[in-house]
Amino acid sequence: ALDNKLSMGAGVPDKKVTTTCTYCGVGCQFDLNVKDNKIIRVTSNPNAPVNGMHLCVKGRYGYDFVHHPDRLTRPRVRRYLLDGTPRPADRGEWVETDWDTALNITAQKLAGIKAQSGPDAIGVLASAKCTNEENYLMNKLARQVIGTHNVDHCARLCHASTVAGLAMCYGSGAMSNTMQDIAAHAQAIFIIGSNTTEQHPVFGTKIRQAVLQRNVKLVVADPRKIDITEFATLHIRQKPGTDVALINGLMHIILKNNWHDQAYIDERCEGFDDFKATVEKYPPELVAEITGVPIDQLREAADLLAHNSPMAVFWAMGITQHTTGVFNVLSLGNLQMLLGNMGKPGGGVNPLRGQNNVQGACDMGGLPNVFPGYQAVTDAKAREKFNAAWQLSGADTLFGEKPGSTVTEMIPLAGEGKIRGLVILGEDPMLTDPDINHVRECLSACEFIVLEEIFPSETSEFADVLLPGVSFAEKDGTFTNTERRVQRVRQAIEAAGDARPDWAIIAELARRLLALEGRRPIGPQAAWDYASPDQIMAEIAAVTPSYAGVTYERLDRGEQLHWPVKGLDHPGTPILHIGQFTRGKGKFHAIDHLPAKELPDAEYPMVLTTGRVLYHWHGGEMTRRTQGLMEIYPEALIEINPEDAIKIGLNGHKTVKVTSRRGETIAKAIVTDRVSPGLIFGNFHFPGAQNINNVTIGALDPIAKIPEYKVCAVKVERGEK
Repeated sequence: ALDNKLSMGAGVPDKKVTTTCTYCGVGCQFDLNVKDNKIIRVTSNPNAPVNGMHLCVKGRYGYDFVHHPDRLTRPRVRRYLLDGTPRPADRGEWVETDWDTALNITAQKLAGIKAQSGPDAIGVLASAKCTNEENYLMNKLARQVIGTHNVDHCARLCHASTVAGLAMCYGSGAMSNTMQDIAAHAQAIFIIGSNTTEQHPVFGTKIRQAVLQRNVKLVVADPRKIDITEFATLHIRQKPGTDVALINGLMHIILKNNWHDQAYIDERCEGFDDFKATVEKYPPELVAEITGVPIDQLREAADLLAHNSPMAVFWAMGITQHTTGVFNVLSLGNLQMLLGNMGKPGGGVNPLRGQNNVQGACDMGGLPNVFPGYQAVTDAKAREKFNAAWQLSGADTLFGEKPGSTVTEMIPLAGEGKIRGLVILGEDPMLTDPDINHVRECLSACEFIVLEEIFPSETSEFADVLLPGVSFAEKDGTFTNTERRVQRVRQAIEAAGDARPDWAIIAELARRLLALEGRRPIGPQAAWDYASPDQIMAEIAAVTPSYAGVTYERLDRGEQLHWPVKGLDHPGTPILHIGQFTRGKGKFHAIDHLPAKELPDAEYPMVLTTGRVLYHWHGGEMTRRTQGLMEIYPEALIEINPEDAIKIGLNGHKTVKVTSRRGETIAKAIVTDRVSPGLIFGNFHFPGAQNINNVTIGALDPIAKIPEYKVCAVKVERGEK
């Protein structure tokens, strides 16, 4: 019989456990085949609601990291903490210890910092890799126990501009339609800034099938010739950082030809006149000059998008990771209102979330400006609600009225000594943040860092306490995928060594902090005595209107629940904004093109853009510990155009050195026309000299505080033979 190469000889499983994939935001489900407490293979489950029998290479083969010998299985603390001596410059050696010792040290250090410098001297990083229940508890730990709104996670580095921009347009910062709805009903699809077939492979397959089977018109706007362009009716290669000008140019042509839906605009939108006046300033000739896109392609794209309705737009990091990220999102929101594509099957705005639970981590209040369910910190009624729900003895007010700091603000504040302690859950800023040379300085300066992880990551070098969590296969909970679908995660194997589920670690730390401060829970949702994750979900439902009807019982029955789920008898909401936008009327915004923060010059004449590849995921802590994936893609590659390869004399040299004003990266070069002349592409899956974040820029969008990973100026030189 046929079997996967990695599973040859493994035999028949003792059991199969259906769960949700731990990689991207598509939310595929599959069966973990378990024998003797070890995963021996992954098999498709025909009842999987998102993917059916389809799985990508990571989902099917990227599971053996769970059993990797690098797994953290016992708590570790630095020796200086046990000896009571001053912290060495390098933090000193690790010592394995028991849970009581590690948690007591952590609680005492955090309580001491809070007592001396106040709650805002502590920052909390939640995790898009962990469950809804765990992210809810991180938000509760920060706000109720510590008393700070300094809680954030890696959505800040990916879709913070989406959440902000769509909330400004429509009142809700999430994907509006479902993947199946679009695959079945869209007549046109506009992909801009999303490498869909590599980053969301199973959904990329659905798009390809829609093109081939239903003749859906596909327009792709991307500076690189990514794989999905092979199926495109039209591929636009705009210069990086010119998306607003491009979208304004398309809308200019639509308006000039009267292809817009005026009746929809009059009924459901506001702000149209100011928006129109701005768009009129972007004729095709100017837009072609700014973007590098020929005028005939601009006209063809506008025609395709306007005359094939409904049209769905998709984007990812290529839109959001700019200093103009919010403006880019607002422009796409404008486009979909202009064409009347909101609140209908086959249309909508559809940001593809990059991590398995980045949508859920945002939903659960893992952001500095909102409580769970996007209830604003600045709203007095929301503050009053959560203050009452989480009330503690000896404290009339648990938290302040101003939003906290973002992760891109917390790390520099740690370098300045203003944030003295960091509580980090499964995040790896030393690999994934921009300008990691600066990140290194800031983390080195931070007084105390506690890190919950499954592996010793790049960030663990700067930690004082390491608490071993468990993988997705070793715990129960829920993930919320990119289309707002809440799905079960089910424990298939026992935890490695003495590792514990993160929800249990967070709850125990909270109990110890409260005991040190002599406070006890009073409010109806104030306690920390959870016996299982379903009890945490019940608490989430009690305080989060969009999750009010979500229960494990409903999910285990197979109900398909897309939030908002307003009650136990509510079926969920697969399509948002039907009949009316969340904010009432959709709001047009007048947006002008602004250049990227750092453009090429004589010293740094080329543009760098960054992203991920099919065979790895995010910082690579899991995929670099997966045999099959590493055999295919064992090292970082930098894409360079043949013309540029000739210019730098690459002939015969295997590597390139990429230098910016912030640092340098040395990695293997791949010569390809996937990138245009003057543009290179690198990824951040590998640590050390190969990491492209050695050279990226930390410039931030002023609204969303997201870094501009997609554009910076570099020089490229040939490396070794």
